[in-house]
Amino acid sequence: MGLFSRLLNFFTIRTNAALDRAEDPGQVMDYSYSKQLEQLQQLRRSIADVVTNEKRLQLQQAQLQTQVTTLEGQARQALQANREDLARLALQRKETLVTQLNGYEQQIAQIQAQGEKLITMERTVSARIEAFRTQKEMVKAQYSAAQAQVKINETVTGISQEMTEMNAAMQRAQDKVLTMQARANAMEALIEQGTLGEQGLLGGGSGDTLDRELRQISAQQNVDTQLQALKQQLQLDGANAQQRQIEGPATE
Repeated sequence: MGLFSRLLNFFTIRTNAALDRAEDPGQVMDYSYSKQLEQLQQLRRSIADVVTNEKRLQLQQAQLQTQVTTLEGQARQALQANREDLARLALQRKETLVTQLNGYEQQIAQIQAQGEKLITMERTVSARIEAFRTQKEMVKAQYSAAQAQVKINETVTGISQEMTEMNAAMQRAQDKVLTMQARANAMEALIEQGTLGEQGLLGGGSGDTLDRELRQISAQQNVDTQLQALKQQLQLDGANAQQRQIEGPATE
């Protein structure tokens, strides 16, 4: 097949109404398979034409053979009737027909050889087309499976992204809760120690300033320690919850 023929086939595939979505390899292979079947049918029609011609020549050959036999009988009858001239004429016609019979014999032999070649070619082409059909169906099945897998992966990816965003939002909310709880605990500790009472109620005008500042430092250190412990505990709880969410569907 020349370059022009290949280009023509390519543009035919791209412009065929049945292949508006030629990116699908299944459609391209189906189209190629249908074209191969058309070529196979054309080959079989050629074989049928050859066989028909062979049968027609054989009929004509049989008719000539009948005429040859008839002329032989006529020549024999003419000799029996002492008509050698008629016998000679009949034999001359017979020889002409024998020459034609030899020509028919050669033509029939050539057609038979051509028919055998076409039959061998038809068997080879049929086997190749059947192998192509099997491969085509396999590729289509693999392509469909790959498409399904891509859709599943896209869905899982989308869910994973949403879960990541939800986890980040949950973590931010937990951090805010921890901060509020830490502030509340710190204020309660200061109230219990009397620091806020001295500053808020007494206005800071009584008590030892140094002791008060030392108590504030100690209270703040206790608050920082408690806050860090709470954060670690909540992060551990969040990690365990995510692990259970991942392992839960797998075990089911």
